Amino acid sequence: MLIRNVDEVNTVEWGAGTSSRLLVERDGMGYSVTETVVRKGTRSLLEYKRHLEACYCVAGSGAVEDMNGEIHPIRPGVLYALDKHDPHYLIGGDDEDMRLICVFTPPLHGHEVHDLANGGSSAY
Repeated sequence: MLIRNVDEVNTVEWGAGTSSRLLVERDGMGYSVTETVVRKGTRSLLEYKRHLEACYCVAGSGAVEDMNGEIHPIRPGVLYALDKHDPHYLIGGDDEDMRLICVFTPPLHGHEVHDLANGGSSAY
């Protein structure tokens, strides 16, 4: 059995927020779990070429914009899943940060960070 407190895990700065790596590959679960904070007022082009991801909003608000320009509001109780390695814009709320619980498969190693300065989507 694994018991973890978010204060005891690796938290990475990913450019538009933070990602606390609650479960990672070395834990042997076959998936990873993160608590991700998306800072208010941010807009980041992201893509996971190696992972599928599902995110459940537990606090704050924001949006996900698909590559067709459709904006999907995200608020507590809303889940979105990137089931086709979908490039997308992750958008922080106008007035508040958004907090997500995210599951990745295959699992993250735990040290990955986005590169938001490269001009394209940040992918890992």
